[in-house]
Amino acid sequence: MSAIIHARVVEHLQRLRLGFVAERLDAVLNEAATREPTYLDFLDQVLRQEIEAKQRKRVAMGVQIAHFPTVKTLDEFEFKFQPSIDQRLVRELATGRFISSAENVLIFGPPGVGKTHLAIALGRAAVETGHSVLFTSATALLAALAKAETEGQLADRLLFYSKPKLLVIDELGYLPFERRSAHLFFQLVARRYERGSLLITTNQLVTQWGAVFGDEVLAAAILDRLLHHSHTLIIQGDSYRLKQKRKAGLIPPMPHPQGALAGEPARADRRKH
Repeated sequence: MSAIIHARVVEHLQRLRLGFVAERLDAVLNEAATREPTYLDFLDQVLRQEIEAKQRKRVAMGVQIAHFPTVKTLDEFEFKFQPSIDQRLVRELATGRFISSAENVLIFGPPGVGKTHLAIALGRAAVETGHSVLFTSATALLAALAKAETEGQLADRLLFYSKPKLLVIDELGYLPFERRSAHLFFQLVARRYERGSLLITTNQLVTQWGAVFGDEVLAAAILDRLLHHSHTLIIQGDSYRLKQKRKAGLIPPMPHPQGALAGEPARADRRKH
């Protein structure tokens, strides 16, 4: 192949934004010369490689924008150690269809049972299916909203948290809300209601949210919007971290309670309409 034709092909590929193939043109041509595919097979291979490269780049960018605190996937989640979880529901959520319907996901469970792992893994799966995602802890979220309100920029900050198709809020309820923070959280939930999905992890039952928010009426209003279109996962079981320490003999074993979350029926999931 003449240098002129080679340069022209590279230019065409770049103008068509087929950058991956443009960068690997010589390798692609050498492989084709060795395998001697049909014209159709060659075209199929080139286009497939370009699409796969664009998908990897898009996912990498989406993961970066999401600000996940660590890398977690569903393949890494040890379902056998948490048999209370309905794997079929989790796999269904991983398709991202709940996001297209602006439904919410609430994951309940005591500390250390894998709530954050599931939240990150489902968030990453959402990125892979083409949805925008943002991950934040409840503490960081409320601090950002309070700061924005003080600086007169609350509307902009609420808009920022309203834009992602999926907003993941981790560790809700570990610390009680101040009354003003509870109202700010309500504003965010109300703004996203039936417009964007929320995925929330919490160690508090819904019956305890009045204490969390410091206001039974406000808690009821928040729950009404969260549970209207939602999927819930309740994880019963011991902490992974404590389980490893018990296995190593660092702390004594303890009998499993009737339910990891007192007062809640022992079931792995339920759906609210």
